[in-house]
Amino acid sequence: MMGIGTYNHHTAPEARNTNMGVGYDVPEGVDIRGRYDQEYAKILTKDALQFVADLQREFRNLIKYAMECRREAKRRYNQGGLPGFDPATRYIREGEWTCAPVPPAVADRRVEITGPVERKMIINALNSGAKVFMADFEDALSPSWENLIRGQVNLKDAVDGTISFHDKARDRIYKLNHQTAKLFVRPRGWHLPEAHFLIDGEPATGCLVDFGLYFYHNYAVFRRNQGAGFGPFFYLPKMEHSREAKIWNCVFERAENMAGIERGSIRATVLIETLPAVFQMDEILYELRDHSVGLNCGRWDYIFSYVKTFQAHPDRLLPDRVQVGMAQHFMRSYSDLLIRTCHRRNVHAMGGMAAQIPIRDDPKANEAAIELVRKDKQREVKAGHDGTWAAHPGLIPACMEVFTNNMGNSPNQIQSMKREDAAYLTEEDLLQRPGGVRTLEGLRLNTRVGIQYLAAWLTGAGSVPLYNLMEDAATAEISRVQNWQWLKYGAELDGDGLGIRVSAELFGRVVEEEMGRIEREVGKEKFKGGMYKEACKHFTRQCTAPILDDFLTLDAYNNIVRHHPKGSSRL
Repeated sequence: MMGIGTYNHHTAPEARNTNMGVGYDVPEGVDIRGRYDQEYAKILTKDALQFVADLQREFRNLIKYAMECRREAKRRYNQGGLPGFDPATRYIREGEWTCAPVPPAVADRRVEITGPVERKMIINALNSGAKVFMADFEDALSPSWENLIRGQVNLKDAVDGTISFHDKARDRIYKLNHQTAKLFVRPRGWHLPEAHFLIDGEPATGCLVDFGLYFYHNYAVFRRNQGAGFGPFFYLPKMEHSREAKIWNCVFERAENMAGIERGSIRATVLIETLPAVFQMDEILYELRDHSVGLNCGRWDYIFSYVKTFQAHPDRLLPDRVQVGMAQHFMRSYSDLLIRTCHRRNVHAMGGMAAQIPIRDDPKANEAAIELVRKDKQREVKAGHDGTWAAHPGLIPACMEVFTNNMGNSPNQIQSMKREDAAYLTEEDLLQRPGGVRTLEGLRLNTRVGIQYLAAWLTGAGSVPLYNLMEDAATAEISRVQNWQWLKYGAELDGDGLGIRVSAELFGRVVEEEMGRIEREVGKEKFKGGMYKEACKHFTRQCTAPILDDFLTLDAYNNIVRHHPKGSSRL
């Protein structure tokens, strides 16, 4: 977990709930350290907080053990070890078991849209024409108190079907259409704490807060739909081992028992977005087999994880991040094995994110961007994926057209694309070094994107459009760890920087020049009013640290809990 002992609990008095005067009605051992709001109090009820506390107390030791196992694995990799298939679980990989049947309500997931739990975003995403909307408490959300609890309010209204939003600037009211996307919710990863919730004197596990509050306030709706396959549905991020999936399975069973709904009502898709997890896909599905609806290629985080896993391996330096696409052998192998694994177990194999966004002021550039999306989605559907992700509603028609043209009336390709050829993929295929060049422009782009994303994150925005792409924590992580890797090993640059090695001096000059460019691009007033200098300080420190931090946002999290920024909106 992060070093949240550095978080100053003695911030403004209104940020604490001591049960003296006006405050939340909390159960024994629970302390809420966020401002009081009557609307929030409808979410932070005593019973809901008790449910979260019960989950925390029941599973915290298992979570701590799982995190220690992660650290032990990292020590092995840093000593020269490589991730691989576990001989002890070969019987699971070779067994003929399958997961529970996919519920008819989510059999067709050919296009999914993702975004933060901001109110207008939720309405527009549910109305977007996508089959699924993944409401995100993780990479697309800056975890401020306001964003987290307001997000729970918004999701409760969405589940109830009562959500609306009045855009006063446009004098327009947003409401749900008659037909909407299926709602999936992504809680945070196991490693992230929630410093606004103390349980028995310790910060709660962020994902248990996200899951617990959402499930508790909406399970009555799920219970009414019991047996109809209407969920609830989740996406589970950042896992590295099946033991982490087993904890989730136990959490789901505990929640189903509490709510009095049938076992297997809760369904989840796991993002395979860490390098160790690609060797655990069968095992992860096995642990969640009553609650699984598949796996997803979280490709941006997967690239980040490749660098993080091999941080002590100077022979595995990545080329410029724009060159690490699905054509790279290790990325294509990862996708093919995921499809084969999911279809063998009769669940969905979901494709990755199309990060492009519409370019409204340049029709020619916009068409070129859409064509890139089409080609990427054509590759996915031909490989056997059952659906894909889009970052913006403007991409949904192009994605939908490609998948529909190839799949026709079939809701998915589970039975028609078994990909038995992927059975022969080896550890070497999944670990093959990526080819390409490293350039000074790549270093500059990493720096410019990383600083701008972190500046936005510190002020409450978890997803940010930059240079015609939607950046979130995953893509910003690639920028950070690639800079760190190149600096650590003095990578030699190709192209215009031929013969130049990345050094502290070169990086310092690049940071200074890119900060100047950012100021010119965003304007002096916005630059002065933003948190660009603070972001630059965090980003530079992490890129030059002797030891790689596990996550970009952990170091910056202490700033978040001291602010109450507005949430992000990108639709």
